[in-house]
Order: sequence, then C-alpha cells, then structure tokens
Amino acid sequence: MLKVLFQNKSMKTILITGSTDGIGKLTAIKLVKSGYQILLHGRNIEKLNNTVSEIKKLSKNEKINGFVSDLSDFRSIQKMITDITKEHSEIDILINNAGVFKSNIQQNKDSLDIRFAVNYFAPYMLTNGLIPLLKNSNSPRVINLSSAAQSTVSLEALKGNEKISTQEAYSQSKLALTMWSFYLSQKIDFLNVVAVNPGSLLNTKMVQEAYGQYWSSADKGADILYELAISEKYADSNGKYFDNDKGTFSNAHNDAYNQEKITRLISETNKILNL
Repeated sequence: MLKVLFQNKSMKTILITGSTDGIGKLTAIKLVKSGYQILLHGRNIEKLNNTVSEIKKLSKNEKINGFVSDLSDFRSIQKMITDITKEHSEIDILINNAGVFKSNIQQNKDSLDIRFAVNYFAPYMLTNGLIPLLKNSNSPRVINLSSAAQSTVSLEALKGNEKISTQEAYSQSKLALTMWSFYLSQKIDFLNVVAVNPGSLLNTKMVQEAYGQYWSSADKGADILYELAISEKYADSNGKYFDNDKGTFSNAHNDAYNQEKITRLISETNKILNL
C-alpha cells in the first residue's frame, strides 16, 4: 500500500506533463487521491478538460488545474510557463513525464526531430522557466522520465542536421535528458533531480503504438513516480538514476557521466533554444 509521507499535503503542488493518459494520468490519480494539489498538462484542450473533470469526480478532490501546451512548439511551452506563473507562486514537484516515440509529424516548427523536441528540449525549457516557482518550495523535486533505451547523442541530429531512425532519435533524446538531469542536479543546489526509467514496455498507448506488445502494467511506472515524488525515502536522491526494471538506483549510459560530452550538449542546447 502506498504511503504519503509529506505533511501538509494541501500545500504541495505537483505538475505532471503528459497527464491525460498513460502513467502520467495514473500518477496524477494516485497523488490526487492522497490529497495533493495537481497541475495536469495535455496537448488537446478538450481531452485535458475531460481528464480534469474525470479525476475530480473520481477522487472527490477539487485541487486540480489543467494547462494546455503542445510540447513540440517552444512558443507554446513559453505560454504555459507564463500561464502557470500567473496562477501559482510555488511548485514543489515537477514530473517531466510527457514523451513521444512514433509520430505522424517527424519535425517540429523549428525543424528539430519531434523526439528531441518533446522528450528533451521541452522539459529543458519548462524546468528552466519554472525555476523561480520551484525555488519557492521548501524541498523541490524534479523527476525526469528517461528510459532503458539510451544511446550516444549526435549533436548534428540534435540540431536537426542529421536524419536518424525513430528508435535512434528516441534513445538519443532519452540519454540527452539523463545527461541534462545530472547537469541540473549539480548546477542548482536547491533542487533534488532524479532521472528514472519507469520500466520497459509498460502497457501504455505509446508502447502499444511503437511495439504492439507490453511486459508490465502501467501501474508499475505510476507507482515509482508516486514514490519518487513524495516519499522521504527519496529526499536525498539528487543526481541519481533510478532503473525501475531493477527496482533500484543504478548506472545510466556512460555518456551521462562524461563531463566533456555534457558540456557540449548543454552548450548546443542553449544555442538552439537561444538561452
């Protein structure tokens, strides 16, 4: 049975991206039922509103807000940052859950691969934009959804100058996210940043579309996100990688510990995003 270990639940505000289905939605339901204030995110406004209404009815908890953004569109992300900042002065936990594997759209408006755009650039932008709100929390956490699939990042592919396969783009985007997670954990001392593989081939829409099969229930992923978000057990896990296939903290790809490669990745990322 999941235990809530933070006090003053009503004061804890948790933002979950990609929370209109899959493990994002399941995690939101678990947290809402435990009394936390949840900020849902979705790309489709109608689906988002329906999800907000559904979870409110299911949980009998009215502390739910929805924010819409197309995470492949950097201008849309900036608008969501502005919208959240207008309504909230503090975020305690940010779960960068949204991700994409297969897509009808291969590039975003800036000619970047859609996997890099949504899986890496979006959480990078969103988290940096919400740093002032995270700083207002007593114990802010950032949880980044990585994957068992990680492969060396081609900076040319990152910039949209090299075409690579869907699988390779996905794997590279997840390693980029993990590398940045470790960088962020060192750069901002008040954050507790964890990268997590929620489990391989969980029963989600993205996995079904990509592989047509699954190994484990989506609840496996939601359970670990719930625990990483609110359990005191993970209060001092900054800069670590949790592998839910193993059920423990483990080592990510070797490149995630290569400071030279991390520095080049962050430098190119900031150039692309004009930061």
